[in-house]
Amino acid sequence: MLYKRKNRKGDMRKKLSTIGNSLGVVIEKPILELLDIDRETELEMTTDGQRLIIEPIRQRRKRLLASAKKVMDAHDQTFRKLAK
Repeated sequence: MLYKRKNRKGDMRKKLSTIGNSLGVVIEKPILELLDIDRETELEMTTDGQRLIIEPIRQRRKRLLASAKKVMDAHDQTFRKLAK
């Protein structure tokens, strides 16, 4: 496995590791601790066609819940009237 820091802060290079019949990226403990990720953290993988983007789901969920709360707070009375 190749682990190399580049000039920009946080950049690194890695090679895929064989895991059974699959390939995987091993994430080192310092990075897991920095991002507060453990083996139970659900990750979302997306691509923009050139990059693989891996994000913990909780961050998106927190943003979604914060947005939903903002809407609910702003329109609480309207929602209550519609519910009747």
